[in-house]
Amino acid sequence: MREKQFYANCKRVLKITRKPNQKEFVDLVKITGLGLVVIGMLGFIITIAFQFLVPI
Repeated sequence: MREKQFYANCKRVLKITRKPNQKEFVDLVKITGLGLVVIGMLGFIITIAFQFLVPI
């Protein structure tokens, strides 16, 4: 019974989804890129900080 409900929910979700237009896609790519840059910079800063705090 749970499987039928799961498939019914999946079918319902797929019915209401749509392809993003070009502006939405560009905004999504910009936000994703910005997030990657921020996380990369954070990792770089942490790495540099540990190199100064704990010299090898």
